[in-house]
Amino acid sequence: MKLCAVIMAGGKGERFWPKSRNDMPKQFLSLTGDDKTMIQKTVSRIKPLIPEENIYIVTNHSYIDLVKQQLPDIPAENILTEPMSKNTAPCIALAAAVIAARHGDAIMVVLPSDHLIRYEDMFVDTIRQASDIAIENNNLVTIGIMPTQAETGYGYIKFKPSVEKRGFVYEVEKFVEKPSLELAKEYLSSGKYLWNSGMFVWKVSSIVENFRQHLPQVHKLYGQIFDSADKPESERILTEAYKGIDSVSIDFGVMEHADKIYTIPGNFGWDDVGSWLALERINQTNELGNVVKGDVITIDTNNSIIVGGSKLIAVVGMNDIVVVDTEDATLICAKDSTQDIKKVIENIKICNRRDVM
Repeated sequence: MKLCAVIMAGGKGERFWPKSRNDMPKQFLSLTGDDKTMIQKTVSRIKPLIPEENIYIVTNHSYIDLVKQQLPDIPAENILTEPMSKNTAPCIALAAAVIAARHGDAIMVVLPSDHLIRYEDMFVDTIRQASDIAIENNNLVTIGIMPTQAETGYGYIKFKPSVEKRGFVYEVEKFVEKPSLELAKEYLSSGKYLWNSGMFVWKVSSIVENFRQHLPQVHKLYGQIFDSADKPESERILTEAYKGIDSVSIDFGVMEHADKIYTIPGNFGWDDVGSWLALERINQTNELGNVVKGDVITIDTNNSIIVGGSKLIAVVGMNDIVVVDTEDATLICAKDSTQDIKKVIENIKICNRRDVM
């Protein structure tokens, strides 16, 4: 059975403002110092298992040129565009329909475009193992991440440690939304929970059947796209179909209700790069605990993240802050307030400051 990768690349990455903008969101930025962007790294790590001709990128119309520029080896017909953002379930249905129309039933490896993986060989081995499980029956496989701390920013997967299918593959008991700190501590100490990475492996036929059972709107969307795939009227039909569906995530719409769900604990150095704080985890800090990029002078400044360009930035007597400077906007915030950067975006929208969005 053919193996296909679906890379979801339509997000705006608002928590990485002011570097991430409407016309250059996070997945198209380089954040690791090796000049490779997030989406380039995502494609590169799956290529040992899946060739470019079987890799599909789902994005929106605004980013077609960026995808083509950064991923020139991906066939143009594999760049699928959503007419509007409706969360992950419709995005996956779009890719499933095109893959089914071109290849028949196939295994889909669904990946976000803006994560980092340290141990790529281990990652490929995990995906290969997940594919072996997904091909059986109508199994849905999700990649969980071994938690290292009581994290409140992730959803969790509770698995059944006593029900091992093969190797380190476990039956999923339930999915849990982002918890309070107390609950997160309980999850960590129990040893029965994994972080939900948002990476999935399944057959097209398996996810389509689950759309039929749990998301009839999305199942109808799948059918409309399948019937018109690669035809001249496909874009018009897709736009009309998208207008008629609600925004729904694959987790909420399918994974929280489906049967035959299995999880594999991933231990391959995963990071979702969810905020500017991730730069401390993915880049080396200096002797003062600072991450410094660009033309920067620090005096009596510790445990901070300072990102600039050609303009000199001087930071004096500060601790635990984030400074990000661009040509037309500068962010200065406490490290423990990085989740509130979205509030800045909300204010920018209210003020109609499209020039800095």
